[in-house]
Amino acid sequence: MERKNVWTGYTKKNLAELEKLNKNYRQFLDKGKTERECVAETIRLAEKAGYRSLPEVMKSGEQVKAGDKVYAAFMEKTIALFHIGTKEIEKGMNILGAHLDSPRLDLKQNPLYEDTELAYLDTHYYGGIKKYQWVTIPLAIHGVVAKKDGTVTNISIGEEEEDPVFCISDLLIHLAGEQMEKKAAKVIEGEALNLLVGNIPLKEEEKDAVKANILKLLKEKYDMDEEDFLSAELEVVPAGKARECGLDRSMILAYGQDDRVCAYTSLEAMLDLKKVKRTACCILVDKEEIGSVGATGMQSRFFENTVAELLNCMGEYSELKLRRLLANSRMLSSDVSAAFDPEFAASFEKKNTAYFAKGIVFNKYTGARGKSSSNDANAEYIADLRRILDKKGVAYQTAELGKVDFGGGGTIAYILALYGMQVIDCGVAVMNMHAPWEITSKADVYEAKRCYTAFLED
Repeated sequence: MERKNVWTGYTKKNLAELEKLNKNYRQFLDKGKTERECVAETIRLAEKAGYRSLPEVMKSGEQVKAGDKVYAAFMEKTIALFHIGTKEIEKGMNILGAHLDSPRLDLKQNPLYEDTELAYLDTHYYGGIKKYQWVTIPLAIHGVVAKKDGTVTNISIGEEEEDPVFCISDLLIHLAGEQMEKKAAKVIEGEALNLLVGNIPLKEEEKDAVKANILKLLKEKYDMDEEDFLSAELEVVPAGKARECGLDRSMILAYGQDDRVCAYTSLEAMLDLKKVKRTACCILVDKEEIGSVGATGMQSRFFENTVAELLNCMGEYSELKLRRLLANSRMLSSDVSAAFDPEFAASFEKKNTAYFAKGIVFNKYTGARGKSSSNDANAEYIADLRRILDKKGVAYQTAELGKVDFGGGGTIAYILALYGMQVIDCGVAVMNMHAPWEITSKADVYEAKRCYTAFLED
């Protein structure tokens, strides 16, 4: 079952569409390096496409009907969009689900300190990372500072040309003999991921003068006191824009493509819909990288509650209808898969792995070691998806996440499957997954959007 490299079959029209989509995708990545930023940009694009806030519709007392487009956001980190179809909604929805969070470093609640006249910010890593990859690269700070008076200040330092950037230092090779003997997991310890932020002392201060100068700058720029770190959410991410990769510009090198590549293509598929028979839904969530926990993760009741409110606005709410709607729905858990890397071929099983430029990737099951903690899609659902994609000429492939017993991973698929709906993982192949800079194929980004559109329209 050899899959062709899709670049060889593209027409000029395909290539023009591909380049436009990927340019917009890179811009989305640049504007959304945190969940909050992604949700804000999603709302902007959705409202431009005619979507209205569901809470505002509820407040007005209007009834939602076929053809309406609404969205609901929660805590500025999770969002669900709905395009109401002409079919009875109790018959179920076509759902695309992806996550907006990516591995990163978070500032601790009491992060600022000084050591030998150098100022640092202490961090705690978020999600699965190779810690050694985060040293000696330019880093930026994104997030919000919430003050006791209710004001919230947005922070973004390190992305503009005139901005400073930050860095985590590493030991010079001349003195690193002992360090180089350590295992990769211990070369850089979690507590050593401290962000270097300053060296100039405040003249009038005798103790911790560099720290005092940093606090002075924060006060002048953001009206921020040290205590305000307690109610801040500040994320440390790689500084710099998403870039085209390769002499042929066939790939994208960027931070956060797991899983914003699937989030963006899912969103684009939703926004492009003109008219649907079966209600279409796109849910973009937080916290997948740490188990989908918390109020903004997929395990929360946000999605279920929002669907209940939507039914109520349609004048159709009942507990039984809600249960039937969810059970009758079909979902693509839009999450990335590991792209085959010939430099590390021993970790993959070539017949059952994902390759660049061979289309969207279906993972029948994820999990680890004996499919533990996975969702396992049934044969009938996969057959129907084959019918949909073959009819539209969408390129697709199937894969597993590495060799058996080599590791594994999870997605949000199993959580939605709890409602009894049909669910399968379906996303873009990514190289360098969870690294500060990840790589995707432009062709796979294009095929992902085509796949999600075909699914929503079916």
